[in-house]
Amino acid sequence: MVVSVRSWVANEGGKHLVLMLWIGGNTWLFIRTFLLYYTGQQYHYLYKMLGLGLCISRASASVLNLNCSLVLLPMCRTVLTFARGTHVVSSRKARRLLDKSKTFHVACGVAICIFSVVHVSAHLVNVSSFSVSYSDDFPSLNLARYRGEDPKQIILTTIPGVTGVLLVLILLLMFSSSAHSVRASNYEIFWYTHNLFIVFYIILMVHMVGGVLKYQTNIEAHPPGCLRANQSEAEQRSEEMERGEDEERRCREEAHFLPNDPQTWLWVSGPLCIYCAERLYRYIRSCDPVTVVTVISHPCDVIELRMLKKNFTARPGQYVVLNCPGVSSFENHPFTLTTCPTENKKTFGIHLRVVGDWTERFTQLLLPESRTDLAILPMVQQRRYPKLYVDGPFGSPSEEVFNYDVSLCVAGGIGVTPFACVLHALLDGWTGFRLQRLYFVWVCRELQSFYWFAELLCAVHHKLWQENRPDYFNLKLYVSQTADLQSMSEEKYRPLTSRLLIGRPRWKFLFDEIGKTNKHKRVGVFCCGPKGISRTLHRLCNSPRSSETTFEFNKESFS
Repeated sequence: MVVSVRSWVANEGGKHLVLMLWIGGNTWLFIRTFLLYYTGQQYHYLYKMLGLGLCISRASASVLNLNCSLVLLPMCRTVLTFARGTHVVSSRKARRLLDKSKTFHVACGVAICIFSVVHVSAHLVNVSSFSVSYSDDFPSLNLARYRGEDPKQIILTTIPGVTGVLLVLILLLMFSSSAHSVRASNYEIFWYTHNLFIVFYIILMVHMVGGVLKYQTNIEAHPPGCLRANQSEAEQRSEEMERGEDEERRCREEAHFLPNDPQTWLWVSGPLCIYCAERLYRYIRSCDPVTVVTVISHPCDVIELRMLKKNFTARPGQYVVLNCPGVSSFENHPFTLTTCPTENKKTFGIHLRVVGDWTERFTQLLLPESRTDLAILPMVQQRRYPKLYVDGPFGSPSEEVFNYDVSLCVAGGIGVTPFACVLHALLDGWTGFRLQRLYFVWVCRELQSFYWFAELLCAVHHKLWQENRPDYFNLKLYVSQTADLQSMSEEKYRPLTSRLLIGRPRWKFLFDEIGKTNKHKRVGVFCCGPKGISRTLHRLCNSPRSSETTFEFNKESFS
């Protein structure tokens, strides 16, 4: 498909600029450190012993230090939410870059894994060189205790060696469990192994202790390669002939060496302190009691949870992190807010689909005797509910829906939850936003899924008709599964019946229609659903159109 330069710059320009700056920073740091150890006089004798393994190991270590510090920052959710909601980040483009924080986190993680392989490989060569190229002239440079010492023995009897092995094992666990297949099938494995980062950083701080690599401190008194007093006469004569040495090239004293000062803590301590302070703040904030007001069972294994928490405020489009000690004290799961607290109503709500072990056990605690797959209309349950902790709210791309003149919200199944809060805001009369027209497309496999928010959709429709703004809200519902298809025959759902279509949306036709209606405008496209829909919308947002309408793509992502 042909790509529009204007659309590509709007959707991809910012993140690719950040990506190029990040790659440039890593490249510059690698080359700078490599040349320091390759040409630096203070490392002359060490380089002579280890060769290129020294340069590559230290250059890769510098890149690892940078990325081990950067990888923490995208996970500071409270800091990012605060920046999004203040004038610190006033530009919409800058706020959209914040939405790529997870992508940047993954990029830093991949870089850590790649350069860890480079770093370990180079150090394996170094250990072998320490054993083979044992220096009799400079004993303090040696890591091996004698010439020909077994490299495995060197690794397992030194602090950098042992900690390096532990770091590799932890990194291997974290990386392998981060695969999408693992997260989708068993999120708990990902959660627990990823929390090994605490151990990882503790070991990383210790890794540099031991002074394996040393630099020369007395370069002026002992220029690298000078004629030493303990050299043999033949060695002196040959070096004089090769270099034309004179008396000034003779060493005035023996070479002195000191271990390199550890640098890792300088890189990591700042971001680590920010992250720890943020987690402490989040822990204190989440300890405030949460009261479960109502639990409602919806069709297709969906549970609605309405809660109350003191001093809790949120904006439409944000999400919270839920913890239920009755299921697991250590697991926290993100859920989009479907209702926000207002002046008249202090409760807030989420919708969750029962998929996976955690949601199944959580639902059993909420509705121990209910059958969530029988009722089509919601069923209210009154009982004593389990203890819950709520952390948040946190910012998400859906907050930007109100910051466009025209927005297109596309939901697939339970992915409708971020936009339900937007619809509640319209219904509750929120003011102060620039949105002039909202296109809403919801695709579901089963007709019963539309009952999750059927009343909300009808209420928004009636409100806008009463205000004589029927064109403000353009609603399209698609049901893709035609087997045993029934209609929404209830009278109160008539506005939805007329907008219900069978099959899948014709996305290109929809984009062309929106483009012709909103010429020369920027349309915010917001997607929360399956990857297939997301990829199609992303591709269409970058494609050229005769209407010169720019579609800016925004995607929800919590995993």
